[in-house]
Amino acid sequence: MLPEADIRALMRAEHGDPFAVLGPHRTADGLRVSALLPGAREVAVVHAGSGDPLALLTREGNSDVFAGLVPAAPATLGYRFHVRWAHHSAELEDPYRFGPVLGDTDLWLLAEGTHLRPWERLGAHLREIDGVRGVAFAVWAPNARRVSVVGDFNQWDGRRHAMRLRREAGIWEIFAPHVSTGDAYQFEILSAQGEVLRKADPFAFSARRRPDTACVVQPLPAAVKMPAGRAEANARGAPMSIYEVHLGSWRRKNGNEWLDYRELAATLVPYARDMGFTHLELLPVSEHPFDGSWGYQPVGLYAPTARFGTPGDFRFFVEAAHAAGLGVILDWVPAHFPTDAHGLGRFDGTALYEYADPREGFHNDWKTLIFNYARNEVRNYLVGNALYWLERYGIDGLRVDAVASMLYRDYSRAPGEWVPNAEGGRENFEAIDFLRRMNHVVGVERPGAVTIAEESTSFPGVTRPPGHGGLGFHYKWNMGWMNDTLAYAGIDPLHRSHHHRQVTFGLMYAHTENFVLPFSHDEVVHGKGSMFARMPGDVWQQFAGLRNLYGYQWAYPGKKLLFMGGEFAQVAEWNAERSLDWHLLTHDGSHQGMRRLVRDLNNVYRHFPALHQLDCEPEGFQWLVHDDVEQSVFAFIRRARDGAFVIAVCNFTPMVRHAYRLGVPTPGSYKEIMNTDNIVYGGSGVENGLLDSDATPWHGMPESLVMTVPPLATVMWVLAEC
Repeated sequence: MLPEADIRALMRAEHGDPFAVLGPHRTADGLRVSALLPGAREVAVVHAGSGDPLALLTREGNSDVFAGLVPAAPATLGYRFHVRWAHHSAELEDPYRFGPVLGDTDLWLLAEGTHLRPWERLGAHLREIDGVRGVAFAVWAPNARRVSVVGDFNQWDGRRHAMRLRREAGIWEIFAPHVSTGDAYQFEILSAQGEVLRKADPFAFSARRRPDTACVVQPLPAAVKMPAGRAEANARGAPMSIYEVHLGSWRRKNGNEWLDYRELAATLVPYARDMGFTHLELLPVSEHPFDGSWGYQPVGLYAPTARFGTPGDFRFFVEAAHAAGLGVILDWVPAHFPTDAHGLGRFDGTALYEYADPREGFHNDWKTLIFNYARNEVRNYLVGNALYWLERYGIDGLRVDAVASMLYRDYSRAPGEWVPNAEGGRENFEAIDFLRRMNHVVGVERPGAVTIAEESTSFPGVTRPPGHGGLGFHYKWNMGWMNDTLAYAGIDPLHRSHHHRQVTFGLMYAHTENFVLPFSHDEVVHGKGSMFARMPGDVWQQFAGLRNLYGYQWAYPGKKLLFMGGEFAQVAEWNAERSLDWHLLTHDGSHQGMRRLVRDLNNVYRHFPALHQLDCEPEGFQWLVHDDVEQSVFAFIRRARDGAFVIAVCNFTPMVRHAYRLGVPTPGSYKEIMNTDNIVYGGSGVENGLLDSDATPWHGMPESLVMTVPPLATVMWVLAEC
C-alpha cells in the first residue's frame, strides 16, 4: 500500500515529488510499480519487448492510483502499461520509469546564466530514450509547488505528467513518451500560494494561432550557416537601405485576409528586391496574443507567429529573401512583455521574469511588465533568444526595440516613482550589462550579423564595442535627425529660414555613432498622418516636398530605413488592420513617380560608393553650403575611400534658384545622377544637363559651377567621367 498522504496529494495534483512515488521502485520484495491513470478500469504491467504480462496493478482505495509488485524483476526492467479504459484498451509507456532529462553541466550553466543555447535544453524537445520516442520537457519555475505538462495527449489533466524538480537549478523536467510533433501543450503550475496557473512554454518553438494560447511541439529548427555574402552586405561600409514591413498589413487577399509566409515570399520579396532595397526589417514576428500590439507585446519569443504559417514557412520566407539578395532584420523586443495570464508574468506565482517592485517592473506607458535583468536566468533567456533567431533561422540582424526604456530606471516616470541604482543614479546597470553581453555573444558566435538599437537619448557609446565601454551595437537609429528633419519638412517653406539649424545641427553629432536614418512606422501612426500628409502646401508641393525629403535622406550620411507605403506616398495614415492603398498606383501617376524615385534612389545609393562607403566616418562628409538661410538651400559632398565624390544640393523652397553658383573640389564636367524634380518622378522638369566648372573659387573650393536649382528638390552631381 502507498501512503495515504501521497495518494491524496497525487489525486489533488499537489504532490511536489511524483517521481518519489510513481514509476518503478526497488523494494525487498521486488520492483514496486505505481501509476496514476485517471479513468482507467484496469492496469497491467507487461514486458516492453515481448508484451508478456508481468503483474496486475491494484487500485489504491477509491483513487486512480494503481500499484503492485513485479517479483524478481531486474532494476533495468523495461515495461509498459496495458490499460483498459471504459471503451478501449491501450499500451502506454510509463513516463516515471525514465531518468533525468538534463545533465549536470547543463543545469550548472543554466543556473549560472551562462548557457549560450538554453533553447537546446529548455522547452519541448523530440527525443528517443531507451528506444522510446517522445518529448523531453523542461521549464524554469523555482518557486512552484508542482509543475505538470498538459496537452491533448493527457486530456489536459495536470495529474498525468507531473514533473521532476531539479532543485539545484529550479528546473522541472519530464520525458513524456507518445508525445510528438504537432501536439499542443502548456505547463500547469501550482504556485506556493496554491494558485493553479496555465502557462505557455517560454521556449516554445511554435504556438497555435490566437486566440488559442497553447504551444505546439515542433522540432528544433536546424542550424543555418551565414549565407555567402551576407556578412559583407551587413558591413559598415556597405549600402544598407531597409524596407520596414508589418507582415499583416503590407498586402492582403480575398478582401481582408493575411498573406501567409510563403505568399509573402512570392510577393514581398521580389517587390523589395526590384525596388532596390538591401534589407527587409520585419515588425516583431514572435508570437503575441494581441493583433493591435503589432507584435510589440510578445508571449512566445522563440516562436514565429502562427498568424502567417508554420516555423517552416517562416524559414522558407527568410531563405527566399536571401536567395533574392535581401537581408532580413527582425524587430526584437527584450524590454517588456504583456500581462496576459498565459504569459511570463508571475510565471510560477512570483515575479520570476519581471521585477517584483512595480516601480521597476511595470511600464506605465505600455501597461506591460519589465524584464528583471538582474536575474541570471532572465538574461540567459534573452541572450539565448537573440542567438536563436540568428543561428536557427539565418536572420541577418536584430533591431532592438525601446533601448532607452531599458537604460534608464526613471524612463517615463515622475520623481519618486522609480528606484535608483546602487549608486543612487538613474542608469539601469543590470540592463546595460545584459545589452553588452547580448552584443558580445552575437559578435563572437555570429560574426557578420548586426544589432541595431532604437535608442532616443544621448547615452554614450551605443555603437562602441563592449570592450571599449560601449553597448556594442553595430548601428543606432538616429532619432534626433528624424525628429528634426520631419519637424523642418512639416514647416511651411516660407518660414523654413527661421528653422535652418534643424537641418545643420545633426551634423554636429552625425559621426559620434554608426547611424541608421529612420522614417519608420512610428512616424505614420497615432494621428501623425502619413509621410505624404505631413508635407505642407498644395498637392503638388506635398509630392515635391516628399520627393525632396527622400532625396535628402538618401544623400545624408547614414544607413536608410523607410516604412512600407512611404515609397509610393501612401495618403492615409497606416492602419494595421488593412492593406496598404495599392490602388493609388493605378489611378495617379504622381504615386507611380514617387515609387520610381525611391527605386532609383536605391540604385544610385548602391552604385556610388561615395553615398555609402563612409557613412559612419567624418571623412565621408563635407559641407559646401550650410549658411544659405534666406534661400533654404543646402549643399554637401559625400566621399568614398578612393576619393570619388558625389555632390548633393537640396532646395527646401518651391522657388527655382537661377544662376546658383556652387563650389566644387575638382575641375571638369559635371552631370546629374539624381534630380527629384525630374518629370518621370512627377516633378516640374527643371534640369541642367552637363555643366562645366570654371576657375572661380567658391565655398572654399578652387572651382565652381553655375546651375539652376529646381524647386523643392534634391539634385546629386558627379564628374561626367564617373
